[in-house]
Amino acid sequence: MQVSVPKERVAYERRVALVPDAVTRLVKAGTTVVVERGAGEGAAASDDAYAAAGAALAADAAAACAGADVVVKVQRPTLDEAALVPDGAALVCLLGQPGPEADAVLAALGARSVRTLALERVPRITRAQSMDVLSSQSTVAGYKAVLLGASASGRMLPMMTTAAGSLAPARAFVIGAGVAGLQAIATARRLGAVVSAFDVRAAAAEQVKSLGATFVAAETLVPDAETKGGYARPQTEEERARTMAAVGAHLATVDLVVTTALIPGRPAPRLITAAMVAAMKPGAVIVDLAAESGGNCELTRAGESAVVRGVTIVGPVNIASTVPIHASQMFSRNVLTLLQHLTKDGALVVDPADEIAGAMLVTPAGAAATSAASAPAGASTSTQRAAL
Repeated sequence: MQVSVPKERVAYERRVALVPDAVTRLVKAGTTVVVERGAGEGAAASDDAYAAAGAALAADAAAACAGADVVVKVQRPTLDEAALVPDGAALVCLLGQPGPEADAVLAALGARSVRTLALERVPRITRAQSMDVLSSQSTVAGYKAVLLGASASGRMLPMMTTAAGSLAPARAFVIGAGVAGLQAIATARRLGAVVSAFDVRAAAAEQVKSLGATFVAAETLVPDAETKGGYARPQTEEERARTMAAVGAHLATVDLVVTTALIPGRPAPRLITAAMVAAMKPGAVIVDLAAESGGNCELTRAGESAVVRGVTIVGPVNIASTVPIHASQMFSRNVLTLLQHLTKDGALVVDPADEIAGAMLVTPAGAAATSAASAPAGASTSTQRAAL
């Protein structure tokens, strides 16, 4: 079996789908791995390291993909890249946001019987936890979001006692207590901020408190706010009004906000209005990790930072790629585990009846290949169940 790793060509993407350590494991198991030269440069994985791990190096993407049984990537290929995947091979990657471009790529792949496995669709079951790239990349996103917010803030996060007097700690507020949100809480706490958080799911309250943060507006929670898959369901108008009122009141008291709220297959819920921003402290910062899905803040613009009435609003995109070394290591471990699951007697087996492969396999129309995958198991390429 041949696994091919072409270089990522999406702008600002620095991650790589397999790092040398994963290549070593695959080669030891009898798999041939072909890596395009320069594929790991952005993640500090040199061509020499891949060669030492047992990979064959290819001069370009076409040479890397030639003869592949499976092509692994971080981002969805362009139409030109999709044309390089051999007929009947498998493609493993993030599909990203749905739309005409994604549909065209899937149609081109489907026309040549390429089996496309969307990493966003890894099911939320115990067996698949180690394959879950959304969770691993959301961990990176939650960590980096706090650093971005701290960098944009005119305040230092920890309490300090100096010869010039004492400084009160900054107050950080995290909206959405999924993987990204919990990591943001932990990171803000490590940096010395006083942290509070909110999530519509009652189960999140205990997790927030376990990290030393205060759970805000517990009185607004309802018992059935969580779906079977562990996600927050869309709120009713009455529930949304209560949530908005509670969040708005708390926003006026904080210095740093990290928003991570996402609903799979839908635009991100709007939780911060322009009026709420106007009521915040001058110098406050909002880092909106849902920017790529429309934003949790009404004023967020994906890929941009803006100051509105003294409040800085940051809309990062592909944030996991800004920490490429560790993000690639985690992504690679997820992909390696998936490949090990799919390999039977030295060959790749993509069985639609398998609860993992079937949930990930998509048709040219972008729909799930089996009923087991009727809803996507994750969020956007930012990587996240509650944030990527």
